This record gives sequence, C-alpha cells and structure tokens, in this order.
Amino acid sequence: MTRWETTADLVVVGSGVAGLTAALTAARAGLRVVVVTKDAPDAGSTRWAQGGIAVVLGDITGDSVAAHLADTLAAGGGLVDAGAAGTILAAGPAAVAALRGEGAVFDGPPDALARTREGGHSALRVVHAGGDATGAEVERALLAATRRAELVVLPGHAASAVLTGPDGAVEGLEVRDEDGRAGLLAAPAVLLATGGVGALYETTTNPTVATADGWALALRAGATLADVEFVQFHPTALHVPDAGKGRAPLVTEALRGEGAVLRDTGGRSVTAGVHPLGDLAPRDVVAAAITRRLGELGAEHVWLDATGVPDVAARFPTVAAACAAIGVDLARDPVPVRPAAHYACGGVVTDDHGRTGVPGLWAAGEVARTGLHGANRLASNSLLEGLVMGRRAAEDVARALAGPRRLASPTPPAAVPVPIADRAALQAAMTRGAAIGRDAAGLAAASDAVEAASTVRAPRTRADVEDAALTLAAHALLAAAGSRTETRGCHVRADHPRTDDHWQRASSTVVLSGDRLHVGTTDARHGGVA
Repeated sequence: MTRWETTADLVVVGSGVAGLTAALTAARAGLRVVVVTKDAPDAGSTRWAQGGIAVVLGDITGDSVAAHLADTLAAGGGLVDAGAAGTILAAGPAAVAALRGEGAVFDGPPDALARTREGGHSALRVVHAGGDATGAEVERALLAATRRAELVVLPGHAASAVLTGPDGAVEGLEVRDEDGRAGLLAAPAVLLATGGVGALYETTTNPTVATADGWALALRAGATLADVEFVQFHPTALHVPDAGKGRAPLVTEALRGEGAVLRDTGGRSVTAGVHPLGDLAPRDVVAAAITRRLGELGAEHVWLDATGVPDVAARFPTVAAACAAIGVDLARDPVPVRPAAHYACGGVVTDDHGRTGVPGLWAAGEVARTGLHGANRLASNSLLEGLVMGRRAAEDVARALAGPRRLASPTPPAAVPVPIADRAALQAAMTRGAAIGRDAAGLAAASDAVEAASTVRAPRTRADVEDAALTLAAHALLAAAGSRTETRGCHVRADHPRTDDHWQRASSTVVLSGDRLHVGTTDARHGGVA
C-alpha cells in the first residue's frame, strides 16, 4: 500500500479549542506545524459547548481566582491538584483576552461582558457567546485565525500511532485516511488534543468523533493515564422519544443558573434535600439525583422547567431549536431531560506545561489529566483549560525545540494485531456496567462482554482505529473503576456507597505493558510528570 511522508516540528492531533490554540501559538513561535484531524476541522466537541468559559476577569465584585479555585476544589471531590488548578485558573484572563484578540465575540459590552452562573459556582463568572453557542463562537474564531495564519490542516486523517525511537522519544505520527491509506509525519514533537470518550456509551452529548483516540495513542506510546474512572454525566441532556442511541442534544446548565428548575414526572423537586445548592449543585450530585429518581419512578426522564426564565428562547436559541425539533416550546413547556455521558475528568497525565512522561509527547484539553478536574469537573472549566493548556503546551514545545535536536527518522510501524470490539456491543456493555451506579459484578460483566465482542486483528481503516481505541479505553476505565472501591465524584459504586478516606487524595493510574494494563495509585497533588 502506498505510504506518503512529510516532516514538521510539531504535529497537533485534534482541531478543537486546545489543538488550534496550541497550533497557532507554536506557529507564531516559528515552528512548522501540521494539524491532523480525522473529520472536518469543526467536527469535534468544542463547537457543541453551550454554557461558556468560567473565568475571573476582575470586574465582578466579591469574586476572585481564589473563590474560583475553592469552587473547583469543592466540585473535584478531593482529587484536584490545587497547585495545577490555581495556575490554570489564574491564567484564564490572559487566555480569554488572547481569544478575543483572535476575533471571538462574547455577549455584552466589550468592557463589561455578560455573565451567568452554573452548577457549583459561587458567583456569576461564566462568559458566553450567542446565549448558548459559546463553543461554536470559539471554534469559529480559532478556525478563522488558523486560515489567516495559513496553517497546514490535514482533515480526514485519523492518528493511528505515535512513533517512538529506540530511546522512547517521539519521532512522529502515523495517520490513516478514510480509505485506510497510511501517511507518516516525521516530527520531534506530537501534541494530543483529541478530546473525549463519549462514544464509550450508547448515549452521549459528544459528537461521534469522541472515540478515546488520545487515550489509546498515549498508552501505546508509553504514557500514563489517571482518574479515567471519572466520566461526568451531564444531568440535562434532551430526552428525544424513540430516538434510539447516539448523540443527545445538550440542555445547558446555564438555564438552571437563570432559574430553571428540575421536577420529576409527579411535579416534585429532584434535588430538594440532596445538596444545599439544590439544582445548582455540582454535576455529579445532580446527575446522581436524577438517576435515582428515574429508578424509583421507572421513568425515562424528568422535567426541566424554564418557563419562568425571561426571554428564554431568545437567550438560549440552541436549546430552543433542539426543543422545537421534538415539539417542545422552551418558553411554554417543561423540557424532558435525563443524564448522558458528557466529559472525561481524567486522561493522559501531564504536568502544568502539558508534558507527558514520554519525551516529545504533550497533551492538552479533555484528553489530558492536568489535575484541574479531580473526581468531577466544575461546569465551564473545560474551554478555559483548553485555551490555557493549549498555549502553555505549545510554548513548552517551542522551548524544548529551541536548542540542538536530533533529526527524527521514524520507522513505519508494523501492522500489529490488537483487540477490536464490536462498537455496539461495547457501548451496550459500558452503558449497563460503567455508567452512573456501578458495582463489582457489573464492571466485571462489562469487561467480559467487551472481551467477548473483540477480535484480534490489525487496524486498517478509520473505523478500525477508532474501535481499537474504544476497546483499550473501555478496559482501562473498567480496570480503574474496579479498583476504586468507594463512591467519589462521578464514580458512584452501589456496592461501596460511601467515600473512603483510604482513597482521599489518591488518583488511580493506568499503564500499558505489552498487551496488559496495570492499575496503580499516585498522590493527586503530585500526579503530574516529574
């Protein structure tokens, strides 16, 4: 089969907020950058982000970075790395200013941006665009900047392997196009910005491209994952009757920040008595409360009543349009909602410059575990993390490549057979055994089902690459979830319903050795790369 080759200083895998921010920063530092994305450049999760960017700009009386950090720590269930989180949050104002410099336009006057509040936040600190279309505006601005900078973007190419030399250092990246043709990008630096893992489950707010590619690429290159058992289920995805499986439209948390309320099918509050913040409790709390109520009632959904929010359809046009598509008038009718897989709180372990434990490999955005999120992500911290860490990682790459460096001559990888599970069977198993409310028997059954649905073969197509990644990621998540015998944050164990002090500050780790995954623990406060 014909294989093409090219060279770069840095290959960025992914074209969302973290990847494009990194690519622009690196290019302006003088590096030759190639962006690889397996679909259209705007097909990832960034453009679907509704709520906004949580950031302290200094113009809201009583708010501070310290208060933002305190909210982040409270949401994170004891596993947030306070040092790393403080660094990221403090860099937020400069990151948002840089994004506005790229042309992003947020709601409100330029010198006094509009704010809203979301679950777990103690202040109005979430900036937004188009009401509930913040991600779309961020993606638009970054893609426009990418075109102006004439960056090389390679769409329709899935990353199939990070190539390393005899010393373990990165030498490049192998990709495959939609027909399975292989290409090789020789480069001393690769930055993973591949997004999330929502396709592990039957229903998710993520787009179809969120197939855990980065987790698999990192594990096979020798990097460590941490906290991967913590998958946040968004409390309010739109319940579309008879829609089957796949992507569920998000119903932004900002609606509850503006006064929308959750009620069950009998009209009772879902969160009364569950948490002092009620419907604005952290996401793990609200999602678990809804799941319990659904189980008690045997119902498919609860109701989110936003009819009391002034000008709600005009202020939240994305949600209003999704509701209208199923015959619901956001301004007049309660909205049927239920939890859906949303955000990976853990991922590839990095330091606060995006470095992994593999020389030449960086990671940023949802694929990475910086220590910001811990056991549960605070709402709207994700776009902020992508902006900050995309820039910091690219700046670190530029510093690393500034001195003398060896020219990489990567060897094309052999076609190595790996387990590849049937995607539908894998998603069914993960939904049954590793969603909200887990136990040892369910996790073991899910692992057995994924194994039984797998065949061992060499990936040849994009679908093969994605399914191989999902298979490895599923086993990593199940192994980590099985080892954590407690309930904490997004990880709810029905057979271990209490938080256990033994696990306080302990992050799970997963590494791949040969064809076996090994689970360990590390101190969450020092879980980055030494």
